[in-house]
Amino acid sequence: MPYKKLRIEIRNKVGYILLCSGQRFNKLSITTLREVKRAITELSHDPEAVCLVITGYPGESFAVGADISQMAEFGPADGFSFGELGQSLFEAIESCPKPVIGALNGITMGGGCDLALACDLRIASDALVIAHPGAKLGIITGFCGTQKLPRLVGRNYAREIFMTSEPYRAADALRMGLVDRVYPAGEFWERVVAFAERIAKVSPAALAMAKKAINAAEDCDLKTGCALEAASYAYLFATSTERGRMTEFLEGTTNVFGSEDT
Repeated sequence: MPYKKLRIEIRNKVGYILLCSGQRFNKLSITTLREVKRAITELSHDPEAVCLVITGYPGESFAVGADISQMAEFGPADGFSFGELGQSLFEAIESCPKPVIGALNGITMGGGCDLALACDLRIASDALVIAHPGAKLGIITGFCGTQKLPRLVGRNYAREIFMTSEPYRAADALRMGLVDRVYPAGEFWERVVAFAERIAKVSPAALAMAKKAINAAEDCDLKTGCALEAASYAYLFATSTERGRMTEFLEGTTNVFGSEDT
């Protein structure tokens, strides 16, 4: 089925999910949430894509929350259903075996902030404006933001973000740890593409194992996490592809440094 609210492109082993609702802002409607989830599933199984990027580039916004005019008509059951839909999308992103980069090109509000939180890495344009304005509307997020934001930036910053409902610029987002990198708007997309393509050159199996182990660190004790890491480490020795990468590395270092005396 064709997508109505986004486009998918694959270039140089990077899969791009380009949000383009046809309006000024990329609103996270029910259709959009379902389509992004379908795109994540599709690209998760596509061997041509090693790394994924979600963005609203070249538009004005990354993503904003749901259409307020629709939410104004929600009853409790509607709100719960919508929250579950958003949470299922973010679970799909987090369980995707491939790294997912959120390329925050501009306005990122409410549910858009939660969408960014679900990504493994967040790269922002210096045009970023990010906020969780729900309290001004008499609501909070239903997309796990109250649980994920404190884990990312700490409780104090999370309280500030939710309780003031104020927008933050890219420099503040970087200071708080809400984003990982900030690039000037004029070179933002070029830097995002280069960053994603650099990751896409790495072993897909190693990326999947690393993502799984790192994500598990939030939810399990140290002993269990270390056992998971050891098992993941051992698993990677089972494939000839990974052995080939080691051989290539050894040959490369030998060419540079020469053979070692033993």
